[in-house]
Amino acid sequence: MQQFNGMLSEFYDKATTVLGMPDFTLSWVNIIEILIISFLFYHILLWIKRTRAWNLFKGILMILVFVLVAAVFQMNTILWLAENMLSVGLIALVVIFQPELRKALENLGGMNILSSLFNINRADQNKFSDRTIDELIKACYAMGKVKTGALIVVEDEILLNEYVRTGIDVDALLSSQLLINIFEKNTPLHDGAVIVRGDRVISATCYLPLSDSMSLSKNLGTRHRAAVGVSEVSDSLTIIVSEETGRVSAALRGKIYHDVEADFLREKLRLVQNHNREESGFKLLKRRLKNGK
Repeated sequence: MQQFNGMLSEFYDKATTVLGMPDFTLSWVNIIEILIISFLFYHILLWIKRTRAWNLFKGILMILVFVLVAAVFQMNTILWLAENMLSVGLIALVVIFQPELRKALENLGGMNILSSLFNINRADQNKFSDRTIDELIKACYAMGKVKTGALIVVEDEILLNEYVRTGIDVDALLSSQLLINIFEKNTPLHDGAVIVRGDRVISATCYLPLSDSMSLSKNLGTRHRAAVGVSEVSDSLTIIVSEETGRVSAALRGKIYHDVEADFLREKLRLVQNHNREESGFKLLKRRLKNGK
């Protein structure tokens, strides 16, 4: 037993020397530091638990257990392999977890803490007018009556240029007649999504990312999954007109609202229209902190 304790003590001393860990003295700064690290570590684990990375994470834990056993029993060959594969393993983890890491960083960047403090927002001219809201609602429910499928993405603060590039440039003033003509069956532009920026239709036939959320109903088609998918990676509002039922749905912040009325859709559009426009600086930060509580 004493030999085992001596080996652990020697292992700790070597780790401290290699990692360059400072001498630990407990103070208020250390306590705050521990709390911050615990908070971050908890949310990292929570993020891993909610994604497909969980099974891979368990596999990594098993490998770490083998390495620890090898360190205890001085299995030098295994330790040499683990040491030389560490850098390669870190690169492999980045490649394997690339979609999850990207989504996590996008969610972190979407918090807009600094822009809330200093009111760093896009120009107000990019916000759409009341006329655009009326034209959008008019077009969606007109297409719903004749069961014409449609997928319309209304851009907010986060630019959707990577999806705009997948479509065909339109750059025309939005009107109900234009949207109805775009989504008319058997026309060149009807397949795919339309992206709206401000009062203009920027692009048509755009490809959107499909949501891989397990909470979505299996009955939802590709159009609805694409709407939820783009709402998960951006702050946009996506309007869906079902080709089978003619019902109008909306996707926002990763949630989908089925069979919505015109008043509900108008409320969501006004929410995007007024996002960060009338509030500024510390007032907006105070409201967000209050909502967070």
